[in-house]
Amino acid sequence: MADDRLAADGGSAADAAPATADGRQSRSGSAIARTVFTAMMREEWRMHANLFGARRFAAFPLVITLLTAGGVAFLTYAGIAMDTVVLGVHALVFLFGLQTGTVGFLGRDAMRDLLGDVTMLVFTSRTLPVSRRRLLCIFLLKDLLYYTTFFVVPLTLAFVPPALSLTPVAAGASASTGPLALSAIPALWLSLTMTFPYGIVVTLSLVGLSTRGGVGKAVMLGGAVALGLAVVSGVNVLAVTPYAVYADPSLATAAVGLLPVPVLAAVGVAIYDPEDSSPARTAGNTLSAWAGRLGEDRVLVARSLLDVHRSSGGLFKVLFSAGILFTVAAFLVELVTPIVGTRPSTGVAFGALLGLSAFTTYNWLTQFDDPDEYLRLPLGLEAVFAAKLRAFLVLSVPVGLAFLAGAVAWWGARPLEVVVGALLLVGLQVYLFGLVTYLTGFSPNEFLFDTVLFAGFGVAVAVPLVPVLVVGLVVVPVPTTLLAALAVGAVLAALVGLWLYRRAVPKWTAAYRSGEV
Repeated sequence: MADDRLAADGGSAADAAPATADGRQSRSGSAIARTVFTAMMREEWRMHANLFGARRFAAFPLVITLLTAGGVAFLTYAGIAMDTVVLGVHALVFLFGLQTGTVGFLGRDAMRDLLGDVTMLVFTSRTLPVSRRRLLCIFLLKDLLYYTTFFVVPLTLAFVPPALSLTPVAAGASASTGPLALSAIPALWLSLTMTFPYGIVVTLSLVGLSTRGGVGKAVMLGGAVALGLAVVSGVNVLAVTPYAVYADPSLATAAVGLLPVPVLAAVGVAIYDPEDSSPARTAGNTLSAWAGRLGEDRVLVARSLLDVHRSSGGLFKVLFSAGILFTVAAFLVELVTPIVGTRPSTGVAFGALLGLSAFTTYNWLTQFDDPDEYLRLPLGLEAVFAAKLRAFLVLSVPVGLAFLAGAVAWWGARPLEVVVGALLLVGLQVYLFGLVTYLTGFSPNEFLFDTVLFAGFGVAVAVPLVPVLVVGLVVVPVPTTLLAALAVGAVLAALVGLWLYRRAVPKWTAAYRSGEV
């Protein structure tokens, strides 16, 4: 990020090119594009370095490698096929691409609300001698290079240690639980590298279509229906994704699998306006009406819920976030079923994974909060934190339970497993709420790139989640005694979460009042 002056070296890209008599820039378009690209790379580094410190952020790829390598080793030790692990990593990279595309193409006002009074180069087409489409293409190229270096390369390196094993197998050996061949690492790197921009251009295309009125929305609906029909009909949709480069390395599969990336990029760039903004909206005074339906601290709770409701996406984004986790859980259940010979525990597996929706829900609830705003009011920050907890319970728990009920209705489950799954979902959500509140206060969206906090968060989440997932996915059927142990663990997780929350309130209250953050 950079401020309105934008300059990597003190001046704008336009300043670097002397103007001719008729006011046009004398530098070639390619030279200006290189200048803007360099400035974009610098602003990306500056934002993260200023937020977290250059050294801590530079160490982030190492943490990604270590955490991924540990996860790969654990999953393969548990008997999960290596190709299943690789497919899961591709799914995570694709989801990260979707998220990056969403954040990267927020409107100017939303970006300011999220990061303060800053200006992204991608939104400066009126002041730079670069066309809007070229500026957007440069932005996409910057994201591809920057984030593949910091995330995709470390993810790929995590598969090198198992590839050095004495019993390697080639890429695409779907029945294998052994390590990859070292020769498969380049294909894995290429497929992961292209999966990331695939997620970005899908988001770009969808956002672009959403700005084209009823026709664009009809195209989106038609595409979703066609994709659903293809999946139900047994069509191998992965063959037209970058994953095909790894699954079946050949020039033909690479051509088919990689083709959607440039096609969607071209479509997205053609129809997307980076400075498009929604028309101004007005809303009635519904705060009192919302507050009247709630309990103690009802005004603050209602304000948090209204912030989510009136922001882009409204309350639907909470459902969408939980829906992504639901999809991931369904994906894992379907992959593991052939391995264990029977369907895993729906209640335990879905309850554990849906509990992760706590992080995104808390992120939505605090997205527009500024502690300084509350410090001006005659109330304590303790009341604000309490309101966030109540608003979190109102939003996150019912949504998670609704998706769990949908999973049970679709796949079925024993009644006791359903009860335990519900306990796990609520227990893990409360645990994650307390953990994120303790680590980040009102700024959960910032710590994802803080190496120390991210590492601590990853370990703290893995400790309760991984054993539960192993039981839910591998132990079939789950014995009654083990279900009882999981129920006790869920209660303990909730108690730990509440303890962390109580520790977080005085910690962050003191920090905000002293101006340390």
